[in-house]
Amino acid sequence: MSKIAVVKTGGKQYKVQEGDTVKVEKLLAGKGEKIKLDTLLIAEGAGLELGQPSLGEKVEAEVLDTAKGQKVTVVKYKNKTRYKKTVGHRQLFTALKILKIA
Repeated sequence: MSKIAVVKTGGKQYKVQEGDTVKVEKLLAGKGEKIKLDTLLIAEGAGLELGQPSLGEKVEAEVLDTAKGQKVTVVKYKNKTRYKKTVGHRQLFTALKILKIA
Protein backbone atom coordinates (compact mmCIF):
# COMPACT_ATOMS: atom_id res chain seq x y z
CA MET A 1 0.00 0.00 0.00
CA SER A 2 1.08 3.56 -0.60
CA LYS A 3 1.29 6.29 1.97
CA ILE A 4 -1.64 8.65 2.43
CA ALA A 5 -1.24 12.05 4.07
CA VAL A 6 -3.57 14.85 5.12
CA VAL A 7 -2.03 18.26 4.57
CA LYS A 8 -3.23 21.74 5.51
CA THR A 9 -2.78 24.80 3.34
CA GLY A 10 -4.87 27.91 2.75
CA GLY A 11 -7.20 27.10 5.64
CA LYS A 12 -8.26 23.81 4.03
CA GLN A 13 -7.23 20.17 4.40
CA TYR A 14 -6.43 17.82 1.51
CA LYS A 15 -5.95 14.04 1.40
CA VAL A 16 -2.97 13.28 -0.88
CA GLN A 17 -0.81 10.40 -2.11
CA GLU A 18 2.54 10.44 -3.90
CA GLY A 19 2.05 11.39 -7.56
CA ASP A 20 -1.27 13.21 -7.00
CA THR A 21 -2.01 16.63 -8.51
CA VAL A 22 -3.92 18.96 -6.19
CA LYS A 23 -5.39 22.46 -6.73
CA VAL A 24 -4.97 24.57 -3.58
CA GLU A 25 -5.45 28.24 -2.68
CA LYS A 26 -2.86 30.51 -4.35
CA LEU A 27 0.63 30.19 -2.86
CA LEU A 28 3.51 32.64 -3.20
CA ALA A 29 5.79 30.22 -5.04
CA GLY A 30 6.96 30.23 -8.63
CA LYS A 31 6.53 27.55 -11.25
CA GLY A 32 8.91 24.62 -10.72
CA GLU A 33 9.69 25.44 -7.07
CA LYS A 34 9.61 22.70 -4.47
CA ILE A 35 7.69 23.44 -1.27
CA LYS A 36 6.92 21.60 1.94
CA LEU A 37 3.37 21.35 3.28
CA ASP A 38 2.17 21.23 6.90
CA THR A 39 1.20 17.60 7.58
CA LEU A 40 -1.57 16.56 9.97
CA LEU A 41 -1.66 12.78 9.42
CA ILE A 42 0.32 10.04 7.67
CA ALA A 43 -1.11 6.54 7.15
CA GLU A 44 0.53 3.47 5.58
CA GLY A 45 -1.23 0.12 5.85
CA ALA A 46 -2.10 -0.40 9.52
CA GLY A 47 0.42 2.24 10.68
CA LEU A 48 -0.80 5.70 11.57
CA GLU A 49 1.07 8.86 12.59
CA LEU A 50 -1.18 11.56 13.98
CA GLY A 51 0.03 15.06 14.76
CA GLN A 52 -1.15 17.03 17.74
CA PRO A 53 -1.78 19.49 16.12
CA SER A 54 0.70 18.68 13.29
CA LEU A 55 3.67 16.49 12.39
CA GLY A 56 5.61 19.34 10.80
CA GLU A 57 6.42 19.73 7.10
CA LYS A 58 6.71 16.11 5.93
CA VAL A 59 5.12 16.34 2.47
CA GLU A 60 7.16 17.70 -0.43
CA ALA A 61 5.40 19.11 -3.51
CA GLU A 62 6.35 20.83 -6.75
CA VAL A 63 4.47 23.87 -8.08
CA LEU A 64 3.12 23.08 -11.55
CA ASP A 65 1.19 26.27 -12.29
CA THR A 66 -0.67 29.24 -10.84
CA ALA A 67 -3.86 30.19 -12.71
CA LYS A 68 -7.48 31.27 -12.41
CA GLY A 69 -10.23 28.74 -11.82
CA GLN A 70 -13.59 28.55 -13.53
CA LYS A 71 -15.95 31.50 -13.21
CA VAL A 72 -18.39 31.45 -10.31
CA THR A 73 -21.56 33.51 -10.75
CA VAL A 74 -23.26 35.01 -7.70
CA VAL A 75 -26.82 36.33 -8.08
CA LYS A 76 -28.55 38.48 -5.46
CA TYR A 77 -32.31 38.82 -5.95
CA LYS A 78 -35.17 40.27 -3.96
CA ASN A 79 -38.65 39.72 -5.24
CA LYS A 80 -41.22 42.52 -5.57
CA THR A 81 -38.55 45.26 -5.30
CA ARG A 82 -36.98 45.11 -8.80
CA TYR A 83 -33.58 44.28 -7.29
CA LYS A 84 -31.25 41.88 -9.07
CA LYS A 85 -27.46 41.97 -8.98
CA THR A 86 -25.09 39.56 -10.74
CA VAL A 87 -21.39 39.32 -9.86
CA GLY A 88 -18.74 37.04 -11.38
CA HIS A 89 -15.53 35.86 -9.75
CA ARG A 90 -12.53 33.72 -10.78
CA GLN A 91 -10.49 32.42 -7.84
CA LEU A 92 -6.71 32.05 -8.19
CA PHE A 93 -5.28 28.59 -7.48
CA THR A 94 -1.92 26.82 -7.46
CA ALA A 95 -1.59 23.32 -8.92
CA LEU A 96 0.78 21.10 -6.92
CA LYS A 97 2.26 17.68 -7.72
CA ILE A 98 2.99 15.63 -4.59
CA LEU A 99 6.54 14.28 -4.86
CA LYS A 100 7.33 12.63 -1.53
CA ILE A 101 5.69 11.79 1.77
CA ALA A 102 8.33 11.34 4.50
